[in-house]
Amino acid sequence: MTVRGLRWYIVALISCGTILNYLARNSLGVLAPTLKTTLHITTQQYSYIVGAFQGAYTLMQPVCGGLVDYIGLRLGFALFAVGWSVSNMLHAVAASWMALAVFRAMLGATEAAAIPAGMKAIASWFPRRERSIATGYFNAGTSFGALLAPPLVGFVSLYLSWRAAFIVTGGLGLIWAAAWVWLYRSPSQHPAITTAERDMIAADRNLRQTEAPASRMRPGVILRSPRFWTLAVPRFLAEPAWQTFSFWIPLYLSTERGFDIKSIALFAWLPFLAADLGGILGGYLSPFFMRAFGLSLVSSRVLGIFLGAICMIAPGSVMFAHGHVAVIALFSIGGFAHQIISVLINTLTADLFPDEQVGLANGLVGQAGWLGGLIFSLAIGQLAETVGYGPLFVCLSLFDLIGAVYLFLMVRHYGIASSAKDS
Repeated sequence: MTVRGLRWYIVALISCGTILNYLARNSLGVLAPTLKTTLHITTQQYSYIVGAFQGAYTLMQPVCGGLVDYIGLRLGFALFAVGWSVSNMLHAVAASWMALAVFRAMLGATEAAAIPAGMKAIASWFPRRERSIATGYFNAGTSFGALLAPPLVGFVSLYLSWRAAFIVTGGLGLIWAAAWVWLYRSPSQHPAITTAERDMIAADRNLRQTEAPASRMRPGVILRSPRFWTLAVPRFLAEPAWQTFSFWIPLYLSTERGFDIKSIALFAWLPFLAADLGGILGGYLSPFFMRAFGLSLVSSRVLGIFLGAICMIAPGSVMFAHGHVAVIALFSIGGFAHQIISVLINTLTADLFPDEQVGLANGLVGQAGWLGGLIFSLAIGQLAETVGYGPLFVCLSLFDLIGAVYLFLMVRHYGIASSAKDS
């Protein structure tokens, strides 16, 4: 039996995996106030736990992307999903901050495959005119997983234990890994794809191969490309915001704004709901700008990133907010804005690199982003109790604005907007 529009079901399957990936990683942030008390963890030690995850994730993104390119998407994604699920479940046996740091490093090393693998699947299944929309739905999984973490993890922690929360969130990933192996095939091999859809995907792929023959899949080839640096620097500057949202906002709400674990469970998911909406809208912005203003494919992505960067001024203003509602509202605008930026930068990776390099290229760009997130998280650990969180949130706004300007200038300087043919 064939399925019309099978590529959209593939995106739904990928999004489910991304949801569980981000549910697992955000469990720590929700449980941070409890863990700090139960395991006697200082703010500085907590930054080391977060840094262990970020460091491993940073190092492994291009490795995971390259491995997925090499061994194939179906097997590679499933193996990494099993790895991150087991790593998350091991958090349940931790008895010190050092044990948590080891398990977080294992989690980061395996979760690093999710975005490169997802973008590789989108590059394989979607023509370029639909990629930003597909990426928007895929990227919504990152914020939806983060959205689910406060209520689900908080509920399990309150009624069972914090250890059970890690087991539950990790166990769900094992179920998805089995489903992925069962359901996923490439477009050329999938038994449920229609002939028309297969021909459309093949035609777009052949056109792109004619326009830009792929170089050998070496990191050095990508690192020497101006297109890599055009994307890597904005990603380096943008990623600290999402890392802060994922790992530090629950702790900020607890220590600076008086939220308890129940309040965090009730309200801390709202910025991630807004992020979901931003991720989906970000996918539609680019086609809209192309139709409304006659922009090229790349220029339409850049304009969307600019709009997201302007909206990121909101979380930078949080220190001036009074009351819980205002704080959550500003963080929600920030989540919405960041996911617009994230969707469009990830889509540009698929736009500007051949399919055979998308996993590795996205991994290298992601590595640059996570390096920025790691540095900023360590800075929060050192400075939050002295200068406070407010000035650090201001930095997040400035980073995104600087990144957007840099992206615009690089695209113009190298003529990338005109050299990337629209479709």
